[in-house]
Amino acid sequence: MTRPISRRLRAGFAAALMAGTALGGFAFWQGHPANAQGNAISVPAITQTAVALPGFADLAARVRPAVVTITTTERATQVSANSPFPPGSEQDQLFRRHFGEQPGQQPQRRPANALGSGFIVDAEGTVVTNNHVIRNAAAVKVKLEDGRELNARVVGRDERTDIAVLKIDAGQPLPFLALGDSNTARPGDWVVAVGNPFGLGGTVTAGIVSARGRDIGVGPYDDFIQIDASINSGNSGGPLFALDGSVIGVNTAIFSPSGGSVGIGFAIPSNMVRQVVAQIQANGRVERGFLGASTQPLTPALARSLRLAKPEGALVGQVEPESPAARAGLRAGDVVTGVNEATVANPRDLARAIGEARPGSEVKLRVQRDGAPQELRVTLAQLRDGPAAAGKPAAEAESRGGPVGVALAPITPQARQQLNLPANAAGAVVAGIRPQSPAAEAGLREGDVIIGVAGRDVADVPAAVGALREAARTPGAAIALRILREGRSAFVAVEMPAQG
Repeated sequence: MTRPISRRLRAGFAAALMAGTALGGFAFWQGHPANAQGNAISVPAITQTAVALPGFADLAARVRPAVVTITTTERATQVSANSPFPPGSEQDQLFRRHFGEQPGQQPQRRPANALGSGFIVDAEGTVVTNNHVIRNAAAVKVKLEDGRELNARVVGRDERTDIAVLKIDAGQPLPFLALGDSNTARPGDWVVAVGNPFGLGGTVTAGIVSARGRDIGVGPYDDFIQIDASINSGNSGGPLFALDGSVIGVNTAIFSPSGGSVGIGFAIPSNMVRQVVAQIQANGRVERGFLGASTQPLTPALARSLRLAKPEGALVGQVEPESPAARAGLRAGDVVTGVNEATVANPRDLARAIGEARPGSEVKLRVQRDGAPQELRVTLAQLRDGPAAAGKPAAEAESRGGPVGVALAPITPQARQQLNLPANAAGAVVAGIRPQSPAAEAGLREGDVIIGVAGRDVADVPAAVGALREAARTPGAAIALRILREGRSAFVAVEMPAQG
């Protein structure tokens, strides 16, 4: 099984839940006096204190009975009638891509099979794995360590965290694993992974925690444990163990230019897994709180333009009408710094805190507004999926924003349609950007619509030009622009050069 990760990392990520680790040694070369020539420097021998590495055999023997192999039969797909490889395999797909159907051959439709890993979390046969392992499955089977193969029922799944819960009936209590506290994992701690790489069930690999809190661009709830224990295709959904035998993660993804293990893998923290599994068991799905505000990270320039002491928090770019955020009085330009007692350092912190809150519950938001602290109370709704707006630019330049380096144009009916702007949108369309200008350095794009400058709304091109020129008079100023981009509101900080 493979799992696509993020467009931004697509050159390196091979989806399928795996990471790789190669433990290597080192050697020292030392010249001998008999071979020394001239004034060659003699390097003293390097001595090291012997360090006993931990053994993992007892741990592996204890946990392997609760680790399972998952086989899925996916919906039938059209395959080459004369492909010599197993349907759906990488070799079969490569054969069909390069050779296609031979003359006289009729394409066939065959079900494809996929392999993954999982683990049992209670004696009744509840199994945890990755959602991408069973996403397209028409049928799912779970193979136990003793060789029994049982039909599995999908209890529920959560695409946002890539967790799925299955149920099997073995007719007797089963060995199971306990979810540990992933917050105790530290970079440098030993970890052990057990799974089914390339169909080789019961494989044990070991390594260390490389980092915590990794964001790999999968979604707003990214909080991965990075490990170097070897993980490969088929390890997806398998458990990651601490040395006490508790599960501290679910192996989910790898970074790999080649598709194989290179020592960079990612696991979903067990504390997140525990919350998701509990909701799926109770409701068959995961219910998350919904705030109704889009946010963005703060850069040092944005923080300075908003009169903040440091670039920490989630900057509100847009508030959806009639949303919980709108009803609570949250505004674009507010910076959320806390939810209840938790600190919000970035938009990911805010997304996780709101997502973990139950729909209908009330949360307290700590907000910085115009440099002053505010406190808002919000009753959350339930998060639902919705389409994203998109749009493209087009307009003829009418006026220039002086030293900022932008060509501005009015919002015409044609531009409103092309940019997918709401009927009441007012401002100025960015129709051109001068290379190497402050606007270009700030990342402003053609097609952006400037709707606010330095905290003031601007209704048209003259208002935008006047506000830009006024704000740019101060050498070294950081100007906060509020823009509409692809249907969403955001902030961009334009830094003016310091002048002598």
